Amino acid sequence: MRTRPTLTWTPSGVPAARTTELGEVTRVVGERGVVVLSGAGLSTESGIPDYRGPDGTLRRHTPMTYQEFVGSEEARRRYWARGHLGWAAVARARPNAGHHAVAALQAAGYVSGVITQNVDGLHQAAGASEVVELHGGLSRVVCLDCGRTEARRDLERRLREANPSFRAEAARLNPDGDVDLPEHAVRRFRMTSCAACGSGLLKPDVVFFGENVPRPRVDACYRLIDEARSVLVLGSSLAVMSGLRFVRHAAGSGTPVLIVNQGETRGDGYARVRVDRPLGHALTELAARLGERVSGGPGTPAPVRGTATSRR
Repeated sequence: MRTRPTLTWTPSGVPAARTTELGEVTRVVGERGVVVLSGAGLSTESGIPDYRGPDGTLRRHTPMTYQEFVGSEEARRRYWARGHLGWAAVARARPNAGHHAVAALQAAGYVSGVITQNVDGLHQAAGASEVVELHGGLSRVVCLDCGRTEARRDLERRLREANPSFRAEAARLNPDGDVDLPEHAVRRFRMTSCAACGSGLLKPDVVFFGENVPRPRVDACYRLIDEARSVLVLGSSLAVMSGLRFVRHAAGSGTPVLIVNQGETRGDGYARVRVDRPLGHALTELAARLGERVSGGPGTPAPVRGTATSRR
């Protein structure tokens, strides 16, 4: 059975003070030792849609679960047909001012670690280092039979060769890197196999809904949180436990939690303050207050063209 991921939740605890001012965030970040926990809202200004925002894709699109993907060849065909077209748009996306601000703050020593729930690789493209990709990355593909990992670009080359005339009307990009696509187009798509063992069980190296984050990765995140002087949540509703658990852990240990997000989050009750502003402008201002200049400037991301018409 395919279940719908969390869209809403019941707030608990005393909500964080909501503001548009960055004074408290600047003060805490200025003490250094900050671990950033980022979500899809950080990448919307790069043209990649989010799941749960006002125009979030979960309101019209249910992501494929891990159980469905591994249990059905037709489900895998649907994913890869849609993902083949969506990948071009994700690959063209460029870091926005928010990503560049995080990288600048890390380079200056304010940010000690980055945990991202995003799978787009934009933190690294902006220059951030040693980013923990909690949910994996779309730029890699793994064979579920032999365990071989390959670059997504290599699989995409084989898919183009197998589908030289594949053209379809892709409606909208989804956060997990695929697009809305009519079923008649999916049926025309030809799959390809693992280059090492010939298996058809190829999966993007990301954590699907219904799949667990690998335990070593979770433990690495807990270590970062335990060593942090503060946690800064950027662009995440914290609706799912994979990210919320780190906020709860930090708050339970007395580590200050700060949130910059447009809209209420499930973690507001654990936060000292929530700044409700667009991420690019807010983070550029934060960096400037701390004496760091951000390349690109706020509000000027490279647009995603082609199939993408909305972002997470």
